[in-house]
Amino acid sequence: MELDWLEDFLALVDHQHFGRAAEARNLSQPAFSRRIRLLEAWLGAPLFNRDTHRVALTPAGEQWKPTAEDLLRRLTLGREQTRAMAEGFVSTLRFASTHALSITFFPQWLEAIETQTPLSSSVSLVTDNMAGCERIMQQGHAHFLLCHHHPSTPVSLRPNYFISIDVGHDVLIPVSAPAADDPARPRFALPGKLGAPTPYLAFGEVSGMGRILASAHALDGPSMWLEPRFTAHVATVLAAMARAGRGMAWLPLSLIARDLAEGDLVRAGDQTWDVPIDIRLFRPRARQTAAAEAFWTRLKARAEADAPSPSV
Repeated sequence: MELDWLEDFLALVDHQHFGRAAEARNLSQPAFSRRIRLLEAWLGAPLFNRDTHRVALTPAGEQWKPTAEDLLRRLTLGREQTRAMAEGFVSTLRFASTHALSITFFPQWLEAIETQTPLSSSVSLVTDNMAGCERIMQQGHAHFLLCHHHPSTPVSLRPNYFISIDVGHDVLIPVSAPAADDPARPRFALPGKLGAPTPYLAFGEVSGMGRILASAHALDGPSMWLEPRFTAHVATVLAAMARAGRGMAWLPLSLIARDLAEGDLVRAGDQTWDVPIDIRLFRPRARQTAAAEAFWTRLKARAEADAPSPSV
């Protein structure tokens, strides 16, 4: 088996289309298809159902997927550790983060961690939507993933391969631009009216926020009449659209606290519409570089120190 076959397999899982996956891998479609067939021959089982419009995994493919992800992640980590040892490089801590948290949380959080002891490693941060960040982690291109999380929302990072720790808290709040005649009142309010639905600015399917809102049943609460007007997977884009008066949106308080304080946005509903969420850091269960393990140990010690003392 070749390493390229693992990357080809995961590309096809992501794109669900031979042509698009081949393009992403910089291969012709015949060459790409041939490599997938070689992998299937090596495993002795068909991995994809090619009879549907979208290429779907067979049961054997579903079984192989977490193994392929873990193999690729371990190979990437092993290569990094070997190069660092041979060349004497200072290890880099590699983070993946969703867009909003990379702006509102990550810089201050990292600075707070360094107040006691500065990091001896350099830091690399890559931002993407939640689906993209999960893919980065699964392929071993980051040590840690920083994202919003809700207990009811599944993630594709399986607990037998990944562990996590909460590093902060946030809340999704329904907001709108203020009404023209009353700056304390929202221009678009929940729950809307039958026959006159409230314009709604929604998160896309690949967004972690969108997943959280769907799984937390925020949109299935008290009867609502919403009319989707705009969809994006980046919270900062939805915030700009809300400020411009294009509709109401659920947005993280960490992103819009200043907007609320300055009156550029106001609540579109009371606190019963809020969705409390955690800020969580994921990592692989497998041992990582010495720098990544030292950082994780520091985080756990910090969490234990911040935990409330048990009552007597």
